[in-house]
Amino acid sequence: MTSVSPRRRLIGGSIGTFVEWYDFLIYGLSAPVLAAHFFPESSATAGIMSTFAIYAVAYLARPIGGAYFGRIGDRLGRIRTLAIIVLLMGTATTALGLLPTYATVGLAAPALLLVCRVAQGFSAGGETSGAAAYIVESAPPRHRALWISICVAGSWLPILVAAGLILCLRAGLGDAAYASWGWRIPFLAGGLLAVVGLWLRSRLDDPEEFVAARRAAPVRGVIRTVLVEHWRAIIAVMLIVAVQGVGAYLLLSYMYSYLVTVAGLGPSAALVSNAIGVTAMAVILVPCGLLADRVGRKPCMFAGAVWTGVISWPALVLASQGSVAAAIGGQVLIGAGVALFSAGGFVTMAELFSTSVRFTGHAIGYNVGYAIFGGTTPLIASALVAATGMAAAPAFYVLAIAILGIIVVSRLPETKGVRLRDGGVADDAVDAVPATQPVVR
Repeated sequence: MTSVSPRRRLIGGSIGTFVEWYDFLIYGLSAPVLAAHFFPESSATAGIMSTFAIYAVAYLARPIGGAYFGRIGDRLGRIRTLAIIVLLMGTATTALGLLPTYATVGLAAPALLLVCRVAQGFSAGGETSGAAAYIVESAPPRHRALWISICVAGSWLPILVAAGLILCLRAGLGDAAYASWGWRIPFLAGGLLAVVGLWLRSRLDDPEEFVAARRAAPVRGVIRTVLVEHWRAIIAVMLIVAVQGVGAYLLLSYMYSYLVTVAGLGPSAALVSNAIGVTAMAVILVPCGLLADRVGRKPCMFAGAVWTGVISWPALVLASQGSVAAAIGGQVLIGAGVALFSAGGFVTMAELFSTSVRFTGHAIGYNVGYAIFGGTTPLIASALVAATGMAAAPAFYVLAIAILGIIVVSRLPETKGVRLRDGGVADDAVDAVPATQPVVR
């Protein structure tokens, strides 16, 4: 088989990630209607919080899925593993679109919802780490931050497609029909998209960087090696995730419900504003990736953490004003900080590990971090609003996490220019090490 060109790997990997995260993110956009169908009607607030609780519980499956798929990916290959991941996600998403409701089967309905969501979380546990390893190992050394930023932007943009589909369904079917049965269509469409993702990934191959590393020094006991020899990098990844996870999932999974239930926007207006805010975050991420390749990873992360912390309160106050323009403005302000931090953060997390254990190490740190910080963001944010009665109360949490991020970034190594085979070691420190003899620290 002829080797696939690096640019084709970037395009194929990014589109596959787009498909995977469409399936995962549609749950957040559907939270209000899911709450109505899968939980008792006694309290709308209790229903939405229960829906977000399932959202958070599903993140507990992500570290397990990450470790499972990471081990396979480091031993058997990136592409084969990524194909399995998108197949599992598509199956779970299709099943979610076919579930019976609480009115039909009672308490079995939220239980089945939980099962599907956990399966999605298990699949998602391997996606970002596998895609990050694949893209970074395929990228030209001087453009790794840019390439992985393009891939991450592809994981954020599905919300635009999902929001557009929901708006079209509401307009075409009417709100009543959408709320009754039309909400299932986006989930079933996700299953079809997964077939496309599977086909795309079957036409790619593993990067030469990974193939050479596995041939030179295959690692046995990958999980044990990572936990014993790379635990510092795992902790660093968990803490990096805190900043970008809280900020990103505030927009990706909480703001739609926030704009409807707190700011008082209609569902269509909330969807449009949220889609524009997330799209802006994805677009800003790409030039920030260029910047991270030029000035380094740490300056971008530091500036992003400072921006996110400073802007969180005024941005949420603005978003809660009840107009579409204000909602867009508040979300774009938050998204700019997340994009700047993520442009340095995503590539750093991949560069901290050597090629032979990159998938596993990244997956464990990334998914444990998201289980603690990202998955709980909607639940914590909605609880803060309910407890304080303040529309901008989630800003307290964002500010605290941003301060943590500033401290973490100050203690991180600069990974711009590292040799991937070694991970976290600058080129001038490993010039004497042959490329076929990786240093696993």
